[in-house]
Amino acid sequence: MSILDIKDLTINFRSRAGLVHAVQGADLWIEKGQLLGIAGESGCGKTTTALAIPRLLQSNAIISKGEILFNGEDLLKKSEKEMQRYRWKDISVIFQGAMNALNPLKQIGKQIIEPILLHEKKVSAKEAEERGKELLNQVGIDANRFTNYPHEFSGGMKQRVMIAMALACKPQLVIADEPVTALDVMIQAQILELLRELSKAYSLSMIMISHDLSVLSELCDRIAIMYAGKVVEYGDSRKVFTNPKHPYTYKLMKSLPDIYGEKVAISGIPGYPPSLLELSKGCPFFNRCDMRKAQCAEIDPQLQKYEEDHYSACPVCLL
Repeated sequence: MSILDIKDLTINFRSRAGLVHAVQGADLWIEKGQLLGIAGESGCGKTTTALAIPRLLQSNAIISKGEILFNGEDLLKKSEKEMQRYRWKDISVIFQGAMNALNPLKQIGKQIIEPILLHEKKVSAKEAEERGKELLNQVGIDANRFTNYPHEFSGGMKQRVMIAMALACKPQLVIADEPVTALDVMIQAQILELLRELSKAYSLSMIMISHDLSVLSELCDRIAIMYAGKVVEYGDSRKVFTNPKHPYTYKLMKSLPDIYGEKVAISGIPGYPPSLLELSKGCPFFNRCDMRKAQCAEIDPQLQKYEEDHYSACPVCLL
């Protein structure tokens, strides 16, 4: 059984301009111990989908349809009080901006042990502190810095503190939202290696959100490609990257330089994504696709199985 199974998830946002259709019928699933990467351009629904899992969306969000099954339990049917028992204990988040996610007025050690004291009532403050220091050591920070404040750390070290916080209660699922954004290449490599090691050590299931396909290909077992609020391709990462079955995924791959192959000009994707204020008819990638057929303007494509552990929402590519 999947540890997480998202079915037909539909999320809208109320705005002054109207209803924003941020996520439209998303389907995702992940097994215990697997790492799932979610990629796509800005505004495609990656973070919205992920933050819907622990129910951390903004107050103007409307989850109008779907299920989010965590160990068989539908989180969308849980009350806010019930969800508080899941957050940090079973599902934790490594937020995109560690600078903004950490409280500048509290020592980092106190921030790390806060979820431990909240969820594990039998753990004393001293025991929690020992665990907090052990977590710092595990993410490569000297335990002596337990009493330091966030401003005393570099960007990469703040990200390591966020990872320690996410692991404090030994959760089953960790959501990492752009964990290496704004970090230099060497620090990125260190953080990614750390996440890989910790996922194995703790048997974690992890969802990683990123614009960087190279990061996801390096770390993840499975990949979901999102476009205009929909999951357009999903499956084993090797299959998706070596044999993409959706034109958008194919174009994304062509936009990356190949350091091993023939040196050719990188081609971008012309045009712009459709407005999420309108529910357009047909395939959302229609106007930017050079493989489109007349039928694509009418059909609302759904994920279909192409081969074992490889799904696509492009009927033309599946022919």
